[in-house]
Amino acid sequence: MADINIQRKKASPSPWILVLLAVAAVAVAAYFFLRPDPADEPAPPANTGVAGAATDTTASATADTAAPAPADTAAGHTFRQSHNPAGPGGTTTAEEASTETAASLAAQAATDPAAPGYARNGLQKLTGVLVSLTDRDDLRDPTITEQRDNLTSATDRLGDPKVSLRPGFVAAASLIRAMQQKAYPELESQAAELTRLADQLSGRSATAADQQQTQQFLTKAADIVRALSEPTQHTLN
Repeated sequence: MADINIQRKKASPSPWILVLLAVAAVAVAAYFFLRPDPADEPAPPANTGVAGAATDTTASATADTAAPAPADTAAGHTFRQSHNPAGPGGTTTAEEASTETAASLAAQAATDPAAPGYARNGLQKLTGVLVSLTDRDDLRDPTITEQRDNLTSATDRLGDPKVSLRPGFVAAASLIRAMQQKAYPELESQAAELTRLADQLSGRSATAADQQQTQQFLTKAADIVRALSEPTQHTLN
């Protein structure tokens, strides 16, 4: 009896495997063909830094203009706020200078001239009341302004005990003379006498003669300042 060779039939691959492979191939191809090209992506704006800088500049300018520094239109008022006629260590502040009056000056002049600080305190009070008077409209004048500045320059170191007081007394007499010539012609002789007294001062208080001369000057100055504190006739009219 003859032998019959029987060969096993090879199993064919599952159709689902083929489908999955096909889908995978399509997906890979679609990825490479459809992905966006980096060259096609929009470039970021080139002026970002400039815009940021402009924004910062605008904000800074707005902050600078939001709170402007207060400005005084009256030169005398501005001067009194920024200057201390007594100087470092003095007893008269800028605010106190505007409150000094002829009465407070006369009261100081009437005290004991031998007392410590008599001349210095008197000059401080005289400076304060004169600076305050220069704020008046009828006493606004370039010459008066110049003499006022001379007075405050001469008295800005009154806190230093080594500083001579004579330049301050002379400058105060010059300012009074300028005010008198501006609006008070009837005070000409008194202003001239005060100038003469200022020239005779030594600026010291070591002797009884020095103390008497200082008291005489302050008393005369208080009388004139009292008259200067009254409005002039043309102001009243």
